[in-house]
Amino acid sequence: MNEDSPGLDGMEDIGIETVVLGVRARDDDRAETLVDAVEDIRTSNDLTVIVAYIFDKDSHNETIKQVVGADSEHVDPDELASRMSVVRTITDLLEAASIDVETRAAPGTSGDGLVDIAEDVDADRVIIGGRRRSPTGKALFGSAVQTVMFNAPCPVTFVRDQE
Repeated sequence: MNEDSPGLDGMEDIGIETVVLGVRARDDDRAETLVDAVEDIRTSNDLTVIVAYIFDKDSHNETIKQVVGADSEHVDPDELASRMSVVRTITDLLEAASIDVETRAAPGTSGDGLVDIAEDVDADRVIIGGRRRSPTGKALFGSAVQTVMFNAPCPVTFVRDQE
């Protein structure tokens, strides 16, 4: 397709400028795959990725104690998110690819927090990773990914664990 030709279905190609990349502590093993997904959809050098770290309800206070120390009075959630090892790894990989990066914490229920961030930054795409689950597992345990897919204000790319 040349520069002047229309995209799929006769629509003009729309550049992606802002991506929200949702990550959790267990995404260490898929960090490179998530960054590859960002690079696959990159349409220009003017891309900004918001790395949104998802704290689950039980881990937030424990994470503050582990990362900052028990004597901390108040920790900015975005600052705490930037200190997580998976966030540092992904940030380093994105910066090495000359991609602008910001870090945010996804508050509340993880799926809802990502949707809120995507709305706040007027995201063009959300990328989130996850593990392979059976339909029964999704119904019994819920799914942050499902929440994001149904409620995000933009297209969502799901990066599934490789077998």
